[in-house]
Amino acid sequence: MATTTTDERVRAALSEADFPAEKADLVRRAEQADADSRTIKALRAMPPVTYENLREVLRSVPLDQGRDPAEEAPRRQEHDKPGLAQPEKDISGHPIIDELGENRGS
Repeated sequence: MATTTTDERVRAALSEADFPAEKADLVRRAEQADADSRTIKALRAMPPVTYENLREVLRSVPLDQGRDPAEEAPRRQEHDKPGLAQPEKDISGHPIIDELGENRGS
């Protein structure tokens, strides 16, 4: 499969899957679809429960393992944990230095 994001790879690997499905059935389906090793590994890391639909699978798959920043950014905005959203936690630098420039040795 030549898809880019983990989410897309899981979707492509399970496009032929029938739901509800057990974890083992989903892993087997991904192997039959020639999914890459990272996708199969992520599916094997899911909890062993019956999944009602692809959305449940995508929420259960540990998608953040080994992702590049382009894959991670959209997912961080969708988290369901209380507190600050991840984009609010990502600070590119020190805000005072960004505003006033570098400290000149004081």
